[in-house]
Amino acid sequence: MSSDVRRGESKSTQIWRSSGILFAAFMLIFSGAVAILEGIAAILKDDVFVAGPHYAYSFNLTSWGWIHLILGILVVLAGIALFGGAVWARFLAIFLAGLSLIANFMWLPRYPFWALILIGIDVFVIWALASSFHHHDHHYDRHDHDRHYDAGERR
Repeated sequence: MSSDVRRGESKSTQIWRSSGILFAAFMLIFSGAVAILEGIAAILKDDVFVAGPHYAYSFNLTSWGWIHLILGILVVLAGIALFGGAVWARFLAIFLAGLSLIANFMWLPRYPFWALILIGIDVFVIWALASSFHHHDHHYDRHDHDRHYDAGERR
């Protein structure tokens, strides 16, 4: 049995949690790939994007392109790292998804449709990864631990 099941977590909960992490990894890779394409388009062709009214977070479009390109590459790498199952990859992915969310919020005037889609993906990724951590009760002791074993596994 896995350690999560021994702590009283059902198999369906364990599957749900790992499925959420895998889906978050795929979504991060997708989100990062779109950010890379947006970045390349902004660097190479300034006429692809909407030139709306002045916005409080106004940068030159080429600067935004570089921001999205670099952030997109980092997000894709974090998505790939999640497949390894390391806890540090979850923390890194949550952090980068948060940065991506902020960048896409500030990108709204330039490309509203994809910015909103990517904001939604980033919110889901943060939720899925943050809710995947197992919370321990502070009053957990040996007697509670033994109750989670069935009669055949008790020592």
